[in-house]
Amino acid sequence: MAIATSLCSSPNHSPNLSTLSLPTITPPPPSKFGVNLVSNDASIITAAAEAVALAREAAKAARDAVTEVAGVGEVWSWRGNESDNGLVMRRKKKGGKMLELLDMEEKRNVDNLRYFSTGSVHNEFLSPREEAECCFILREGAKLEAARVRLKNYKQREPTSKEMARAMGMEIRSIDKILCNKRESQDRISRNYRRLVSSIAAGYQGRGLSFQDLVQEGSIGLLRGAHKFDPHRGYKLSTYVYWWIRQAIIRAIENKSRMVRLPGNKCAMVAKVVEANNVLSRRLRRLPTYDEIAEVLNVDVSSVRLVSQRNRPPISLDRAVTDQGCMTLQEIITGPDETMPEKMLKRQLMKHELEKLLKTEVSDREAQVLRLHFGLNGEFPKSFEEIGRVLKLSRERVRQINGIAFSKLQKTSIVNHLRLYIE
Repeated sequence: MAIATSLCSSPNHSPNLSTLSLPTITPPPPSKFGVNLVSNDASIITAAAEAVALAREAAKAARDAVTEVAGVGEVWSWRGNESDNGLVMRRKKKGGKMLELLDMEEKRNVDNLRYFSTGSVHNEFLSPREEAECCFILREGAKLEAARVRLKNYKQREPTSKEMARAMGMEIRSIDKILCNKRESQDRISRNYRRLVSSIAAGYQGRGLSFQDLVQEGSIGLLRGAHKFDPHRGYKLSTYVYWWIRQAIIRAIENKSRMVRLPGNKCAMVAKVVEANNVLSRRLRRLPTYDEIAEVLNVDVSSVRLVSQRNRPPISLDRAVTDQGCMTLQEIITGPDETMPEKMLKRQLMKHELEKLLKTEVSDREAQVLRLHFGLNGEFPKSFEEIGRVLKLSRERVRQINGIAFSKLQKTSIVNHLRLYIE
């Protein structure tokens, strides 16, 4: 295509100026090779862009698949909005192509933190209108549950849906809707007030229950308080259920923190005694006595002593008696068979015969060595070295006295009578 350029006279200038003509330059037509090169470059660029887009889509699909398998894609919002819960997943590349599984211990810790975290995004309190709606639904569900219990006691079996609908004068669809709304309201209240429950449970850690158990017990108290909440009084649900949550946690500690449960009044007394003990220990720089604690609490000394004894933690029967020995408490504690009258009489006769043998056949020192070495006086058996420190003798001399006493006893005929107690 030829390009012609000319400068014409302007109407504002003098008409005497002549027209200036420039030479016309016509570029050569493009070659066939150049056209093919440009078209090939455009095709390559388009293909590369499509490949990059496909790679991005594939990577996104892989991440979504891993997230779905790991159980991260949960719905936390009441209105069904999906949100990122901040779960950080550590992925490792193997050969640049494969994604390894999450570390199980880290995933469990992150799940616990995600469930019991006090900083969850969806833990905002409900509005007064939403509180009234949820509590009304919970009361309707409570009425339905009370009717079910009465019908169950009357028929001595679990009632069917038709029987429930006939007794309540409602349709089965309405009953199912009430139960569904009740579950949704409970879940909504538990989720939005989990932050409050966690903050209260954090103050009761270290009293025999784990933090997860305290949160669970507090959630039970939360739902119990929501059932009894009256929004027409003008108070907030969080203010009302605070005391229900606290009461549920305290009762759970009293009933479940010990292997042997204490009465309720004793548990309250235990808390007072422990607090007074800590205060007096810091003030006196020593452990206080029962009299001092009773004076501070203005109670009887016997009550303080009883509470302190009952508050001791139980020990296992498999626990070793000493650090060196392998004898356990189960082996030396009297069992139910040992309290039978015939066995008790047999044991007393054996002790009497043994004492008679020691008094008549050996000397007093030899009898004392035998009693200390075998624990015949009700104490723990002692070694020759320990007996030597008690009697102010050498270990070798104690061993000799023990050998002499044994040789004397083996020659007597009364030993044959003692064999009857062994058989």
